[in-house]
Amino acid sequence: MSTLARRARAEWGPLFSAVRDGFAARRWRAAPMTLAAVCLTAVLQYAQNQPWGYRFVQDIGSVRAEDPLWLALLRTPLSLFVPALDLPVWGALAQILLVFGIAEICLGWWRTLLIGYAATLAGTLYARVGIALGPGSPLGLPASDARVVDTGPSAAVVGLAVYVCWRYRAYATGALVAALMVVEVVVKNNLAGKEHLAAIAAVLVLCAVTARRHRGGGRRSGSSGPGSGRGSAEKPPIQSWSLRRGAAQRRSWWKARRPARARAGWRLR
Repeated sequence: MSTLARRARAEWGPLFSAVRDGFAARRWRAAPMTLAAVCLTAVLQYAQNQPWGYRFVQDIGSVRAEDPLWLALLRTPLSLFVPALDLPVWGALAQILLVFGIAEICLGWWRTLLIGYAATLAGTLYARVGIALGPGSPLGLPASDARVVDTGPSAAVVGLAVYVCWRYRAYATGALVAALMVVEVVVKNNLAGKEHLAAIAAVLVLCAVTARRHRGGGRRSGSSGPGSGRGSAEKPPIQSWSLRRGAAQRRSWWKARRPARARAGWRLR
């Protein structure tokens, strides 16, 4: 096996095995939430391109930084499945099918939704912070971005990709995803690119919290094992014969000291 093949197997082997085994066991039933998300995105895309559905989709899933915070938080979950009007819908559908599908097989549907929503929410909240900082700050945004419609699954896709790469130790791939998002900000310097970086930052915090919790659980389980504590190692064995008194104690002690063969011969006599 060549060096490149070994590195590829070390990088993607665990992730590939998890996806292959999960899909082989249940086929398309392995990712029902992903299939539902793809269908929902397609329906919302069709509706928002119709005269009767555009205003309805905007009212339930369109997020802008100029909106009241409570309204933005209320619309954020559905905004994940509303494709951006200026981008081809097949890109959003492919992202959801591939990244959400892998994440659901590897993490389960509720963890996939939780991480995706956390990444999307991080981008939504960052837009308000960036506009408050202003264009003079490296993390700031121009005031005109407050009117930009902020929808689509891209922030959730980026966050899930980074988390899955961390979870299955595909660190080089996760670093490549983050590097590409940095390049996007350098080249375009728009709201979407900086929201992707905010999503990555939120997911990295989630990874750190998860790793810390697992290490703490491991230490607690290890310290509670037999002989792990100092006190348990220094306790002397209990000698049950010392709890008896009188002639019974002396007979028990004497029998324990005599060789087994002598006791057998004594019984025969």
